[in-house]
Amino acid sequence: MIEFEFWYLLALPLLFAAGWLARGFESRARESDQAGLPRSYFRGLNLLLNDQHDKAIDAFIEVVKLDPETIELHHALGNLFRRRGEFDRAVRIHTHLLNRSDLPANARAQALVELGQDYLKGGLLDRAEDAFTRLLEDRHYRFDALRALLRIYQMEREWLKAVDCARLLEREAGESHNVAISHFFCELASTALEGGQFDQAHKAIDDALSADRKSVRALILAGDLAIKQGHGEQALRQWQRVEAASPQHLPLIAARVADAMDAAGDRAGATNWLRRALLDTPSIDLLDVAQKRLNDWEGHVAAEALVGEELRRHPSLLGFERLLETRLATNKDDAELQLLTSLLRAQTRKLARYRCTRCGFRAREYHWNCPGCTGWDTYPPRRIEEIDAA
Repeated sequence: MIEFEFWYLLALPLLFAAGWLARGFESRARESDQAGLPRSYFRGLNLLLNDQHDKAIDAFIEVVKLDPETIELHHALGNLFRRRGEFDRAVRIHTHLLNRSDLPANARAQALVELGQDYLKGGLLDRAEDAFTRLLEDRHYRFDALRALLRIYQMEREWLKAVDCARLLEREAGESHNVAISHFFCELASTALEGGQFDQAHKAIDDALSADRKSVRALILAGDLAIKQGHGEQALRQWQRVEAASPQHLPLIAARVADAMDAAGDRAGATNWLRRALLDTPSIDLLDVAQKRLNDWEGHVAAEALVGEELRRHPSLLGFERLLETRLATNKDDAELQLLTSLLRAQTRKLARYRCTRCGFRAREYHWNCPGCTGWDTYPPRRIEEIDAA
């Protein structure tokens, strides 16, 4: 027992010395690993801070050559340039990565994703489409590529390609794109209607309703098609379906319904329909239609009375502006009335816009597709003042 303790005491200094030597070797190795990189890292960062972007990119490229693990640094730098709108620099970084023969397959796919985003943000849609199409065979990035392609096809107005892409996402990713697909067909129908291609328009409308039975836009287009073909009663039936399915969209069809009834010889019925619609679904846009029609059909006095009644029921600055405009039509020489109308118009300009419920983008005209976030059916058919009041 005493002999064992003696050798144990002799081993302790040896173990301590071995640990000290190992720690020293590890420290020297770490210092050696870090010795080369800081020059390129810090030189690149210094150039970047001094707005010498091209030289900074060259410095970071040297870092990648020295150490492949710095690929993430390049992605971060590319994303920075992309956010700043310097798309050419972002493209240069990601193109360099793709040109590396030793780049792993997963890293190459990631670089291709980033390059596609560079082109997409820069407005080079054909190149972005090519980049994301190449990614469709990669199972890790296929869904992201399909979503990007769907966005590109919408921007390019390639509606049939957008339909195919959306259906792939529905089938493979389990996503729901029925509303968007319906709008894609509505876009095709609208183009066909403008070109007088009624058979194509009819088919596109049917496809839109097959994708989304509740599509208000498809029902409106069905009525438009019937009017162009001379079927006024059929058009009214289609627009009545809109009234039943979504009363809030009445302002979008009010002028159509009133004019169709007037053309059929039922001006009194059109007037009654407008008055009833205002009672059931009050709206500034609906009031505009009713005011203009009554002004044309019954004169300024009847139009002013209608606006006055609606303003008492639903007070608003926009409604009061309509009242002043109606009175100004019969009092064109009233300078004070002209001044008051112009002052009020300046105040209500912002209140008279539509606002996207998803991104808040404001627009003077009603949009089925938001110009800001590209969402479908994100605009309520109500002006900002009405929405805020509600």
